[in-house]
Parts: sequence; structure tokens; C-alpha cells
Amino acid sequence: MKKMNELNDEKSMLSRRRFLARASLFGGAVMLPQLAMPGVGQASPGDRRRVNNGLLLADQNIIVAAEIAEALAVTTYMNIINTAPFFGGLSLNDQVYLTAALQEEMSHYALLKSVSELPTPYTSFYYPPNMFQDPQTTANILVTLEDAFIAAYLVGVRNFSTADLRVTAARIMGIESDHRSLARVIAADLNLSTVTGAENVAEEVNPANNNGYERTLKWTDISQAVDALTPFVSPAAAAKAGFDVNVSYPFQPFTPMLPVELGDFISFNG
Repeated sequence: MKKMNELNDEKSMLSRRRFLARASLFGGAVMLPQLAMPGVGQASPGDRRRVNNGLLLADQNIIVAAEIAEALAVTTYMNIINTAPFFGGLSLNDQVYLTAALQEEMSHYALLKSVSELPTPYTSFYYPPNMFQDPQTTANILVTLEDAFIAAYLVGVRNFSTADLRVTAARIMGIESDHRSLARVIAADLNLSTVTGAENVAEEVNPANNNGYERTLKWTDISQAVDALTPFVSPAAAAKAGFDVNVSYPFQPFTPMLPVELGDFISFNG
């Protein structure tokens, strides 16, 4: 059995370029343009400029990047549920998990959008060939994305300017961690023996919760997360990454219904 996640990120984390080269299921280094986010300006974590809604520009940049990620997550889960031929063969527990994950990701997006007062600048997404037909491809991409979402929210925990924002990022990150583990459970239920995530290492599916500590991917700035999303939103970058550019999948927002009331949401602008 492969070793579990090491305590020291230095021994196991993927470099930003290697993640981009992989971005799941493609080989060779790929130089990708910086993903442009309309309505969002350049800002360092210490930037004190504010935007029209009162947020710091640096905070808004993280939030809009997270919106793109959540829109991608919603699109991924929705198409697994609606188009993947293997979905109907999954256990009822697996089907319920995926349906709940879809609702959770949409809830995250709706919250972030309400704070930024901006929608996601990207509303359609590209994936590798056979993304929703081949279980191995689906599992690899799903775990890769959840790895990236976890690391991105940890950037928020590191760089957000207020305690409220940092706590909310941590709360969302915890749900993404649930999703990663449960994606690996589904991989095992699909009779897959390994799953390859953001670190480009095939890891055995058991145990599903194979992390002692969440993986940071050594990301310290939200631009690294934005770069990692580029093949999923840019036709040129998708083509270079070996993704299928003949089909794009639209983001279809909806009103989420969560199994419990959220109740204790805290203010972003405190």
C-alpha cells in the first residue's frame, strides 16, 4: 500500500507547473496564459484597496476565483448525475452523496456570489475526453478538482483579511474535504483500484480518507488556483491540455436545498 500523506508538504506536494501540466490526464509541460477575471483587478494579499461593495480588492479576487471553482464543481456533479452511464448502477448511498454534494457546491457558489456581488466570469467548462463516460477519468478529475478546491480555500484561510472570511473559507474547505473522501469511496464502489489526483500520483482507493492533514499543493497565492482552472475554462488552454474542446458544459445555477439549515452564517463584512 502506498504511504499516506506525509506531514511535511515538501515531500509530497506538486509544483504549480507540474499541476498545470497534469491538470488531470494529460502529459507534457503546457504554458498557459493567466486566466482573466473580468471585473477583478490585480492585488496582493496586503493590498488595502476596496471595491464598490466594501470588500478589499485582494479578498474579492479570492472570492471570485472560488466562484469559478464552485461553478465548475456544480457543473461536474450535475453532469455525473445526469449523464454518466454508471450513475444509475451506483448504490443508493453513493447516489445520495453525489446529489448532496451538488446541492452543497451550489450553496457555496450562491453565498460567494452574494458577497462579491459578481457572478462567475466563466459559465461553461471543458473536460478531458470521456469525462462522464469512463469511470476512471471521472474519478481522477473529481479528486483532482477537490484537491484543488481544498488548496484554494486554504489560500483563503492564509490570506483573507478578516477572521470572518477566514472562518468561512475553512468551513467550506471542510465540506470539500468530505467530497474528496467520498469521491474515493465511489471510486472503490466502481471497482477502481487507484485514483490519480492533483499530485499526479496513483493512490490506492483504500482507505478513502487517506490524509492526515489537508494538502496545500504548496499554493500561497490565489493566482495559483486560478492558473489551475485555466484548462477547464479556456478553449485554447483546454486544447493544449488535451481536453475535448468540441463539447462545453454550461453552468446551470439553481436554488440549493441543503439537508440542514445554515443558521449561523457570519457576516463577511464585519
